[in-house]
Amino acid sequence: MKIDFKNLTIIMMVFLFLLGCSVQKKGAPLTKRQPEETGAGADGSGNSYYYFTESQLYQKQGNLDKALQSLDKAIQKDPDSAYLKLELAILYLRQKNNKKALDIVADVIKKEPENVKALIIYGKLKQAFKENSIAEETYEKVIALDPGQKNIYLLLGSLYMQEEKLGKALEVFQKLVHKFPASYAGHFFIGKIYAAQKNTPGAEKEFKKALALNPDLEEPRYELIKLYERAGKEKKIIQIYKDLLEKDPENAKAAMELGYFYHQKGKTKEAEKIFKELGKRSTDQIEVLRTLIYLYLDKKQYAAATVILQGMLKGAPENSDLHYVTGITYDEQKDWERAMTHFKRVAPGSRFYQEAVVHTAFLYQEHENTKDAIEYLKGVVKHTPDNPEFLLYLGSLYEENKELEKAESVLQQGIKLDDKNPRLHFRLGVVYDKWGKKKASISQMKTVIRLEPKNVDALNYLGYTYAEMGENLDEAESLIKEALKEKPNDGYITDSLGWVYFKKGLYEKAVRYLEKAVSLVPNDPIILEHMGDAYFKISQKEKALQFYKRSLSNKKKDTSGLEKKIQEIKGLTGK
Repeated sequence: MKIDFKNLTIIMMVFLFLLGCSVQKKGAPLTKRQPEETGAGADGSGNSYYYFTESQLYQKQGNLDKALQSLDKAIQKDPDSAYLKLELAILYLRQKNNKKALDIVADVIKKEPENVKALIIYGKLKQAFKENSIAEETYEKVIALDPGQKNIYLLLGSLYMQEEKLGKALEVFQKLVHKFPASYAGHFFIGKIYAAQKNTPGAEKEFKKALALNPDLEEPRYELIKLYERAGKEKKIIQIYKDLLEKDPENAKAAMELGYFYHQKGKTKEAEKIFKELGKRSTDQIEVLRTLIYLYLDKKQYAAATVILQGMLKGAPENSDLHYVTGITYDEQKDWERAMTHFKRVAPGSRFYQEAVVHTAFLYQEHENTKDAIEYLKGVVKHTPDNPEFLLYLGSLYEENKELEKAESVLQQGIKLDDKNPRLHFRLGVVYDKWGKKKASISQMKTVIRLEPKNVDALNYLGYTYAEMGENLDEAESLIKEALKEKPNDGYITDSLGWVYFKKGLYEKAVRYLEKAVSLVPNDPIILEHMGDAYFKISQKEKALQFYKRSLSNKKKDTSGLEKKIQEIKGLTGK
């Protein structure tokens, strides 16, 4: 049975790592080779202890580079001090230089194989590098050398659980609770293992022990709920949820889960009461919706989310946030009509208004209702004429509907509102290109690049436009190469560069890039046709014919030019 302990293990690792790396300077024994105070100058400078103290001061000031320099000097004065080397390793960890830290710790362990502090850091680093078997061996050694290392039991047990080595994990946690009977974490993890092994009585006993040791814990209660769900113990489940809500009346997770549990059991009135209250709370407590999204939407439990949201809307029927999330939920279930109904209930003042409008228009468009999408957006723009995003989308719809004059007018209106918006300029450039206004299109693309010098779409579009026109080919090559720096494995940009070389008459070079483009985008008819053209130019007519045919099978319209090329090759080859 696969157990999801990954996030819990990561959190524990971070916490314990910081805990384990903190060093108690006060009262630490000199027998562990702390900095020596011998050989100092009259003012105390020049010895290892002086540089060590200087390093500590720099650390307190947050100057880790100078702290490293001082600690290096301390080690030069006292090169056999494992204590100083481990301090240096910890400093490298703070700088996120794990590799350097690991090298230092490994060197300490080579000289002092039973240095517990070094072994702990080494194990955690190996775990960070995903070398789990070495980390496990190291933690086992730490526990054997020093059974009082409580945190290491937790790290080792969690690591075994993450790897689904449940028997070994159980053994570690049992040692932990034997050594530290008050370890509620140990009992909790033993309960998790028993639950995974279908040992329900054992799991229940351990979770209850964890709660007896720490009554404020929530997680053991949720684990008990899972156990009782499998056993069909309805009353116990309800009682635990009530206990959670008694401790924290604003516990949105417990309220949602209890409400949905009531719903599943046919207790409609109880469920409705909880959902209505959650709806009212959601108007000023953002955490309520976040909890719902985390518990249900992120886990794709849309049917459950729909039940809860509809119940919450009865408590807050005008809550735009609720309507937006409900729309998303219906959209995920492919119920686009209900989705749009809720999107349209999102008020103009809502933080989700823009997203709701665009999403509604997209749904119209997705279901081939471009005219309805246009009419809807026209109505939105009429009431909110100063939103450039709505104008951008409306312009795009006009463009798709081949109403290029209207598209130009709307996009120009958007640019008047926000002339620094590169997407408006880009879309207008595309409209001009489709309209045959090449100079105007080029001007808009240049504006986009001026506003965003690394705008990949504009760089590629302008470069390809020049290539198609057979003009400014050196500039076209430069523009497209700049785009490829940002997206080196983009098949369309690679095709553009191949096409520039084709236009330059560098056919062999064109073939190399076009072959790569085809490997990245195998079924694009234009790329396939370009490939055929390039092969034709280097007298590989059979390959050219093959790619023309592939292009023709993928092209839905304007096929006459391709058909002519195919007939021409057939005439030349006699096939």
